[in-house]
Amino acid sequence: MEGSRIPAAAIALAIVSGAALLFAGVGFALSMALVGVWILSFWLVPLPPPEPRTKRVEALQISRSGMRDLIEHSGLPLLLLDNNRIIMANANAREAVGKHILGQDARVALRHPAAVDLLSRKGGGSITVQGLTGPKSNWQMTIQQIDERYSLVELINRTSEADVSQAHTDFVANASHELRTPLASIIGYMETLEDEAEDIPPKQARKFYATVLREARRLQTLVDDLMSLSRVEAEKHDQPREPLKIAPIIRQSSRDGAGLERFDRVALSIEEDDLRVRGDSRQLEQLVRNLVDNALKYGGAEEQVDVSLTRGERDMAILTVRDHGEGIAPEHLPHLTRRFYRTDPGRSRAAGGTGLGLAICKHIVERHRGRLDIDSKQGDGTTVTVRLPLMQDAA
Repeated sequence: MEGSRIPAAAIALAIVSGAALLFAGVGFALSMALVGVWILSFWLVPLPPPEPRTKRVEALQISRSGMRDLIEHSGLPLLLLDNNRIIMANANAREAVGKHILGQDARVALRHPAAVDLLSRKGGGSITVQGLTGPKSNWQMTIQQIDERYSLVELINRTSEADVSQAHTDFVANASHELRTPLASIIGYMETLEDEAEDIPPKQARKFYATVLREARRLQTLVDDLMSLSRVEAEKHDQPREPLKIAPIIRQSSRDGAGLERFDRVALSIEEDDLRVRGDSRQLEQLVRNLVDNALKYGGAEEQVDVSLTRGERDMAILTVRDHGEGIAPEHLPHLTRRFYRTDPGRSRAAGGTGLGLAICKHIVERHRGRLDIDSKQGDGTTVTVRLPLMQDAA
């Protein structure tokens, strides 16, 4: 019979059973009949042939191949575990954790106490793991149990969300501190004037009033800068579309930023008057005012400030504002556009700075799809360079 096979062990068992029946006193004819029927049944209902081992291996390989194709291009890092051994890791997982993890025990590959604890649990679960792929990384790790043997590990990168949350916390703390300082000064002087008005000499009283007025103006400037920064951040994804000639904006804003009493220290150099960009005139004016004001404040009381506009490579308008002051130490340069960052807090507050000017400039430049660079050498001044893309017909 094609496809069938002789069940030798079963036939032997049938014969032994027939002998046992004879020994128990059952007649010979009946015992042989039972044995014959038993043996004949093996051919009447043949057992299915065993699946060749090679076919089973091929089926398993096809199944794994399908699973690999399914998870390979997922947007999330995914790991397939056989017990705790990593048998598959998609492209994002290999990039995040490393190519070496394939074949490793997941507890050894991930090397994090919280991750190891989750891997040791039965039934899976989800946790937040800090420092999984770097000191400041933040990942949500989820394990889904497929069956008793296999499980799927999903990793979601929450680092940027944590950074944004921390940035908001820091901003509120810094803003509160900056607002509290002038308020405390105003309240302190006004309480003194109220309690001891009759005993304070007129000259000292005038000095107190002048201090209160100065701190109130400082507070007003800080609130204005905070509102300005908020507006710029709210619009940062909305690229300006208005065609503008940038040379007149730089001329007028340089005068406004310097004021009548300091404009003689500003040296303007405009290479071309017809350079045009797509921009927000109000924000570009604010950008130039802030840069010129900063250069005049921190570049030395009598030093000149150079403001220039040139056409650069790759169809870029290049605005440069350079002072000739003391310069800035290299360790401060990467942080200058952070909110409330000051290289010298005492000097900055005395000059009326809020610590928000360069942060506002950075957001304005980014909204205009440009680039802001700060270069400084101690003893040789500071240069701020802004590159803005020109309109195509201005190239």
